[in-house]
Amino acid sequence: MSTEAAPTGYRWDTAALTCAHDYLLPTVRRELERLCSGDSTIGGGGRRVFDLGCGNGSVANELANLGWDVTGVDPSTEGIARAKEHYPHLSLHQGSAYDDLAALYGQFPVVTSLEVVEHVYDPRRYAATLFALVQPGGTAIVSTPYHGYWKNLALAITGRMDAHFTALWDHGHIKFWSIRTLSELLREAGFADIRFERVGRVPALAKSMIAIARRP
Repeated sequence: MSTEAAPTGYRWDTAALTCAHDYLLPTVRRELERLCSGDSTIGGGGRRVFDLGCGNGSVANELANLGWDVTGVDPSTEGIARAKEHYPHLSLHQGSAYDDLAALYGQFPVVTSLEVVEHVYDPRRYAATLFALVQPGGTAIVSTPYHGYWKNLALAITGRMDAHFTALWDHGHIKFWSIRTLSELLREAGFADIRFERVGRVPALAKSMIAIARRP
């Protein structure tokens, strides 16, 4: 496993879902239901999903409870330890987007990566790994905190810029994405049909955005 730029010290105090999942998971569940419905297809890969940046395993456990066969990796030694302690039935391992994950685990009809890309030092390498994990015709579901003109203006007016863009969070956010920049990253990697859902608050002040992208 490569350790280059991997935030192995990211802290996980529990194996529970976080408050962010209250607004992230409803859209993720809806997209997964759509992929399994007559409106779309997950191809011949079955109900398998790879969770890139699975953290403490809580999201992977939620996906498993929905009937998905889940595999996942995370560079955090503490996160994986929590996951293995609380969700021993899941296939979750230490690893990062800087590893050749497709060679290790194969390809999947769906790959989720929630609130990960903002922590990544080398986003193009992350996106290449994401693309390699998705089987042709499959779908990537990627979330990250939303940034746009009105939200940034509101942060500035209310004096919350330092709190939001803090440099004092160990292994915290180092990249701050907009719909335009995340779209460009995913298109460069080879994804197509990219669309976004903004979640948490009204769209202009959304807490996060969720990109849904297809591998041709």
